[in-house]
Amino acid sequence: MEAKMDVEHLLQDGKTVQLKVNGYSMYPLFVPERDMAVIGPPRGRLKRGDVVLFRRDEGILVLHRIWKIKKNGLFLVGDNQTQVEGPVRFDQVRGMLTGFVRRGRTRSVRHLAYRAYSTAWLLMRPFRHRIAVAVHAVKQRFSRKTD
Repeated sequence: MEAKMDVEHLLQDGKTVQLKVNGYSMYPLFVPERDMAVIGPPRGRLKRGDVVLFRRDEGILVLHRIWKIKKNGLFLVGDNQTQVEGPVRFDQVRGMLTGFVRRGRTRSVRHLAYRAYSTAWLLMRPFRHRIAVAVHAVKQRFSRKTD
């Protein structure tokens, strides 16, 4: 818990931090325990598709993508989820994703490939569950053939 507070203090001081990602809510963007999120202080205007680090009222720090912005707050969704969470108050936002580290290589959220992924993944939100079920079925089918 103290480490999480240190992250928040660093972000408040204008620093950028790297956090190892846990959990599958942002899969496939992040593979847990392998990838790292590069988080900076929230700068400029937040927009649909930005990934923000926020603190839930229960105290948990969460990294999710902005689905919609309204006057009463943000509506967020993990890349591996279909259910939208919100409204999340603007004062709950601690930082925003500026890049990520995968297999030792840092990539920026400004990169064209990332921006295309982000846009496509938001558009596919209503179909993510069906896509995941289909991919799982194909993997199961091929894993049985190789056994």
